[in-house]
Amino acid sequence: MKKSIIYSLSVVFFLLLFSISCKKGVWSEGNERRTSDGSTIIETGELAAVNSISFVIPRYGRHWYQMKIIGLLNHGEIVKKGDSIAQLDPADINKFILDQESNLETQLAVLEKLYVEQENREQESESRIRNELASFDLKKIELEASRFESERLRRIKKLEFDQAEINLEKEKRIYELNKVINANDLKIQEIRVEQIRKEIENAKALLPTLTLRTPVSGVFQIELNRQNINPTLYKIGDNIYAGNNLAKVPELEFMKVNTQVNETDFLKIEVNQKVSVRLDALPKVVFEGEIAYIGKLCRLKDQKSRQRVFDVEVRILEPDERLKPGMTVSCEFL
Repeated sequence: MKKSIIYSLSVVFFLLLFSISCKKGVWSEGNERRTSDGSTIIETGELAAVNSISFVIPRYGRHWYQMKIIGLLNHGEIVKKGDSIAQLDPADINKFILDQESNLETQLAVLEKLYVEQENREQESESRIRNELASFDLKKIELEASRFESERLRRIKKLEFDQAEINLEKEKRIYELNKVINANDLKIQEIRVEQIRKEIENAKALLPTLTLRTPVSGVFQIELNRQNINPTLYKIGDNIYAGNNLAKVPELEFMKVNTQVNETDFLKIEVNQKVSVRLDALPKVVFEGEIAYIGKLCRLKDQKSRQRVFDVEVRILEPDERLKPGMTVSCEFL
């Protein structure tokens, strides 16, 4: 009988303690915990790099809108600043350079031929002008000598003199017009040659840029090739179009946490507020952080939830090699 009474009292005492503890603290759905006085808010989040460099394939001139990958680091490999992370195939550019160099030789030969032809035509035009000038001088002398001749003869000599003058002026005009035409033809051909030279120089300048190098240290992460029906990571042998993202390198020195807070706790936090961050893998180690950004819009936590949250970004104050992008953490907002 006594044991029964003691057992009953124990059960009542346990239920009483459980009731009191439930009133003092509230546990919500998911991984969030809030105390009754609102002094602590705990939310889960995911680590990400503050600085992340994306490698978007540029348009290599007007001739190449896609490039073939012939070299690529392994996904998740640690890289240092200046390391090469990918190599694009230079075959098409090298072929273009060879074709243009052959074209340049042809156009230089055309230019040289044009110089010779124009010089010959100029000499011929000058010769015709000298002939017409001699004829003009002769007709002038004959006209002067005919002043003692009959009116009919003087008129004939005057007409011959006028014709010689017209022919001389005509040859002079042809000479001047040919000079302008020849200068324009030379200029067009010289521009064509210079344009080909420039294209060759630009193409050669592209060759070093086909080796992609990372400007920061971090983790090399290959992006998905969305040209495939079932997207997979880019690999050697794939073609990638200009404007597509090949990979990214998150810088590991400065990390942040992407998390959120319940709409009921939105007014309890502020920018620069201190946050204790714990890795799920190292729950006893505390990393100091502070709130760097609080979202302006409220959204559903996920498609299946009716809970509304605000996005929050927490900046880790000190770098630590144990912090890697994608790791799950808990944030305690103090």
